[in-house]
Amino acid sequence: MFHRWARPALGLVACLLFASPASGQATSQHSGGTRWRGVLRQNDPNPFSSQTTIPFAVGDSGCAPGAERHVVTLRIYNILSQVVAFATLVDSTSAVDDTSSVAPSHSISQLPLACGAYLARWDGKRSPEGREAPPGVYMYQLVIDGHPAGMRKMLLAR
Repeated sequence: MFHRWARPALGLVACLLFASPASGQATSQHSGGTRWRGVLRQNDPNPFSSQTTIPFAVGDSGCAPGAERHVVTLRIYNILSQVVAFATLVDSTSAVDDTSSVAPSHSISQLPLACGAYLARWDGKRSPEGREAPPGVYMYQLVIDGHPAGMRKMLLAR
C-alpha cells in the first residue's frame, strides 16, 4: 500500500490511496501447502464474572479422531497484548480413547492433543500468581502447531 499525492488544477491537494489486490487477502496455508486446522468458538458465558468455558476443535472433518496429534496453546491476553493466563483443559468432547492420557485441568500451553473437540476453562485469574484479573476486555487465541488458528474477545465483569 502506498500513498500518491497529486496536485489538481484548482490548487487543492488530493490524496489517492493505491493498494495491491493481494495485500488485504489472508491465507490459511503455510508456504509448504499444509493447512493449519482448528476452530475457536466464542466463550460461554460472555460476559462472565467467575469463570468461562471456551470450546475449540483441533483438526477438521477429514481428520480421523486420534490419527493426528497437534501441539496446542490457548493464551489469554489483556488489552495491552500481555499474556495473562493460559486456559485449562477440562473436557474432551470427542470420542477419542487417545486423549485419556491428557489429564483434565491441565494448562493448554504446548499441549499435544489429538484431533477432536475440546472444552477449556478460564477462572479469571492471572497465572502464575493466581490473583484475580481486573474486570475488562480480554482476548483469547488458539495456536496450533505454532500457527494462529483463531482469536476472539471476552468480557470479564466482576
